[in-house]
Amino acid sequence: MPGNGTAPAKAPGNASDTEALALQLRRHAVRMAQAGGSSHVGSALSMADIIAMLYGRILRVDPADPAWPGRDRFILSKGHAGACVYAALAERGFFPTAELARHYQNGSIFSGHVSHKGVPGVEISTGSLGHGLGIGAGMAMQLRRRGGPQRVYVVLSDGECDEGSNWEAILFAAHQRLSNLVAVIDYNKLQSLAPVADTIGLEPFADKWRSFNWAVHQVDGHDHEALQAAFEVAGADGRPTCIIADTIKGRGVSFMENQVLWHYRAPQGAEFDAAMRELGVAPEDASDA
Repeated sequence: MPGNGTAPAKAPGNASDTEALALQLRRHAVRMAQAGGSSHVGSALSMADIIAMLYGRILRVDPADPAWPGRDRFILSKGHAGACVYAALAERGFFPTAELARHYQNGSIFSGHVSHKGVPGVEISTGSLGHGLGIGAGMAMQLRRRGGPQRVYVVLSDGECDEGSNWEAILFAAHQRLSNLVAVIDYNKLQSLAPVADTIGLEPFADKWRSFNWAVHQVDGHDHEALQAAFEVAGADGRPTCIIADTIKGRGVSFMENQVLWHYRAPQGAEFDAAMRELGVAPEDASDA
């Protein structure tokens, strides 16, 4: 039983299962953005494969017992893309998928930036960038002291790596050799108003993490086999791990891909129908949860 703190509670399946899950997450994210008029659909689409791999294959969690002590901890530091995580939690069984229709509505527990208040499966509210990795490092250190097998996974945006607080956390985690900490960068190369390279260039990005004494794996963030392989070797050398996932903002909807416009725009009308059609949903079924 998961409650004993030792048995794994990963979801069964393989890469094809997580690819199907990623498609479902994209459909949910577009529906949620349309229904609530919320922002950040491009960010949710870019990380859907990462989140599908985590919730579909990697994370040890128990939907029947969200506070199970033996669970892995997941933090979405780029909290503005919370719609994708809410969708993953629903698909994993933490609450009914029909609840997603409340996203961004007045009085809803499903706020635009991910919130833990009343939402089973969310560890911490995020959205003010630059804090998730520091919190994750603290969690990882505490869990290591307890001696359990739990890991901490933190998904960050690339633009968020402009924040100095992240680099303090990177130094700390390496110094403490937190091998149970995994940072995943959704490296879609677009931030709120412009390309990352035009705002504050990060390159040579992987070399920076390596110079801080992290194990680094740079992979195609839409390749599920590559993502799984990187996750499976995380921590093997006794160091914290950074997975730099090269992604495309707006992935899955052609007119949203690599377009900074969709950091804030919500798809409506013909745009919504076109987006859902590209995600394999007929217009007459597009609003169904």
